[in-house]
Amino acid sequence: MADDSSAWQLILAGDPVLLSIVRVSLAVSLSALALASLVGLPLGAMLALLRFPGRGLLVVLLNALMGLPPVVVGLAVYLLLSRSGPLGAFGLLFTPTAMVIAQTIIIIPIIAAPTRQSVEDFWHEYRDELTAMGVGPIGRMMTLLWDARISLFTAVLAGFGRAAAEVGAVMIVGGNIEGFTRTMTTAVVLETSKGNLPLAMGLGIILVALVIAINAVVWTTRTWSERQAG
Repeated sequence: MADDSSAWQLILAGDPVLLSIVRVSLAVSLSALALASLVGLPLGAMLALLRFPGRGLLVVLLNALMGLPPVVVGLAVYLLLSRSGPLGAFGLLFTPTAMVIAQTIIIIPIIAAPTRQSVEDFWHEYRDELTAMGVGPIGRMMTLLWDARISLFTAVLAGFGRAAAEVGAVMIVGGNIEGFTRTMTTAVVLETSKGNLPLAMGLGIILVALVIAINAVVWTTRTWSERQAG
């Protein structure tokens, strides 16, 4: 109970160490989410609308990548950014940029796969109308992405939740450096091992609150969409 009380005191008092960790976490996760959305949304839409040899294989691969172990992504990015790797000259390893790259790779499939399914469903529904109006490929993609915006918003939020909760990959490529690359998840692991339970619990409370907030927004959005449709 004392640790729990201390955890709340850290949060309410705005402990600088705690706030610094939260700030790094949100900056990395939101940056990765923005990049993943820029890639995942058009990628999913193109796979839904275009027909080409090997498309089925790409769809299967994209769906499989949704369950890709994050530590594998972390290892791959580490090898790319290490001194002996092809991108080692840029000196990105153990920086927030490396963490953003890893998280982006992890959440692209989480955004792209639902996008493909949603856009494909809408395409089957509106194909005749869009074809009759002579809407081109880009116009079709933009129209269907807009029509599927509620489902896509849910997918994007799911991607953010996955990024915010990630620990393995960001620890491998970020190094868990205090004040620089230490995120909420990696800090919880470290502080728990050190016995600093108030800080670990404080960060855990914020993580749980973040997850609840994301799910609340998803539920509210879906409910509002269903009422609008009805």
